[in-house]
Parts: sequence; structure tokens; C-alpha cells
Amino acid sequence: MRAFGARLAKLLKPGDLIILNGPLGAGKTALTQGIGEGLAVNGDVTSPTFVIARVHKGPLPLVHVDAYRLRSFEIDDLDLDASVEDSVTVVEWGHGLAERLADAYLEVRITRRDDDTRVIELVPHGGDWPARLAALT
Repeated sequence: MRAFGARLAKLLKPGDLIILNGPLGAGKTALTQGIGEGLAVNGDVTSPTFVIARVHKGPLPLVHVDAYRLRSFEIDDLDLDASVEDSVTVVEWGHGLAERLADAYLEVRITRRDDDTRVIELVPHGGDWPARLAALT
């Protein structure tokens, strides 16, 4: 997951929103750690479970949000729109909550198979995501 996140990071630009969905233990945080490595952010990327959101500074900052315990109106209280334009924002458990933060976003669906392998499905929503994702293949 980390290696894929680092590859994905090379395609990212300011204002990008990535929404990660998958069951507990699917690898959402590991994927985000790889994105952080690829973006060369300062410090370790850890799960924001108990703080809800962490900002990792770097050449292209990373805002990492855990929306697991949030309701739709609470995501507005985080005031993420202030930082979305200038950073990459990754929202774990964001389906149905974070889509309104940007006109275009990338949804990443992660499933874990019985043999513990992961399947990653990339679902572009608007913008130039389809063209950028073509570079991953």
C-alpha cells in the first residue's frame, strides 16, 4: 500500500482531494503514509483517529483526516476548505461526507481478500483525474 501511495503522490497537485474507503485494516493509513513519503512531507504520517485531522507540512502539504466518527455537519467544523486549495487532502472513511470539499476528487476503494491481499479500485470524479490516472498504468 505504501509503495502504491508513493506512486500516486507523483500525480498529485495542490487542491487534490482523495477519499479513501475500505474496512478496518484495509490499508487506508498505510496508503496515506506512502502518499506522505511521495510528497516528502515532514515527519511521520500517523493515523489521525483521535485528533480527527493532521496537517503534515512539506513542499506540497498533506492534510490527513479520519472521518470515521464524524457526521456530515461536523466535517464543516474542521474548516478544511481553508487548506484544501493549497494542499493534498486525504480523507479516510470520507464517502458521503467529504465529496463537497472539492468539485473533483479521487475515490480510492480498498478491499482485503481472504488471503490478506488488497485490491485497489480508483474511481475518478470529475476534473483531469482520468488523464492523470492513465499515467499509473
